[in-house]
Amino acid sequence: IDMHVHLREPGQEWKETIASGSAAAVAGGFTAVAAMANTEPVNDNRAVTEMILGESRRHAACRVYPVGAVSKALAGKELADIGEMVAAGAVAVSDDGKPVMDGSLMRRALEYSRIFGVPVLAHEMDAQLAADGVMHEGEVSTMLGLPGMPPSAEETMIARDLLLAEDTGGRLHVQHVSTGRALTLIRLARRRSIVVTCEATPHHLTLTDQGLVGYDTSLKMNPPLRPEADRAALVRGLKDRVIDAIATDHAPHHVDEKAVEFARAPFGTIGLETAVPVLLTRLVHEGGLPLARLVELLSTGPARALNVQGGTIEAGAPADLTVLDLEREGVIDPEAFRSKARNTAFRGWPVRGAAVMTIVGGRVVHDAR
Repeated sequence: IDMHVHLREPGQEWKETIASGSAAAVAGGFTAVAAMANTEPVNDNRAVTEMILGESRRHAACRVYPVGAVSKALAGKELADIGEMVAAGAVAVSDDGKPVMDGSLMRRALEYSRIFGVPVLAHEMDAQLAADGVMHEGEVSTMLGLPGMPPSAEETMIARDLLLAEDTGGRLHVQHVSTGRALTLIRLARRRSIVVTCEATPHHLTLTDQGLVGYDTSLKMNPPLRPEADRAALVRGLKDRVIDAIATDHAPHHVDEKAVEFARAPFGTIGLETAVPVLLTRLVHEGGLPLARLVELLSTGPARALNVQGGTIEAGAPADLTVLDLEREGVIDPEAFRSKARNTAFRGWPVRGAAVMTIVGGRVVHDAR
């Protein structure tokens, strides 16, 4: 289950659609995806939620779980109609792509999350601290002459929202954690019995800001790639179970949008078709992460965080299954992707291991054997 995906439909179908994004998902081994709200129009009301579910029933190869917006039009000023979206089928709310800068708005969202039983998925970034930064603020940004985003831009917002979650009893989920200090804050919060889950991405777990030396826009992320110390801290967070899920933050962009100067390029990389081979190679085969732990981070972990079915093999559970070939070797080739996009951070990577069959609801939807 990938709990953090941008399918772009409605409104940005030249980047991705529900059909192409879900085809990419099953090719990558995912039986379900959670679709973020930053579509055009924004999924901030019942009608858009119902439209996404309707298109998914007609065209999706996997399960699609809509995520509604926290604020109307993602403007961060007025709370969206969370109750109506949840009634229509939204499984969470998030302004992902934009931080909720208004603390009182986030507090109300967390109060509603408790009432309706859905998590708030938080893109944690202080927009004032991040300012016009385009990468991690540090040695590499100084060397490249690019404006940087300090790690505190992420960490201060996490600290604020942990306190608000404690005050409200709401369900907070921290998206794409990227720093060691952020994980420390989450550890401390759990000792205080604050209800919080978090995710990390394959790119933050395997790449660092050193890779940006060539100004490769496919490595431009938000939050940005961090130094090796943070990457290593995230891997430790997988092993000591602070991190609940791995999610791709699949962010498709047209090739022309990324083929510009680094500072002008949009943030984001795609990940649905690369996550499993990259993680098996770097974390399991080379990094010593137990295979069972990786499977948990990609299945039962996100299922628990979203409170959806899936991730278990037992009588009565949905027959959503992924078959892995742990030894299949290959090279990441974007031209073979089912996604409309090609903006991958892993182009040309040699990999060992792949998802070779995906079954959704008892039906084989992908078979690469």
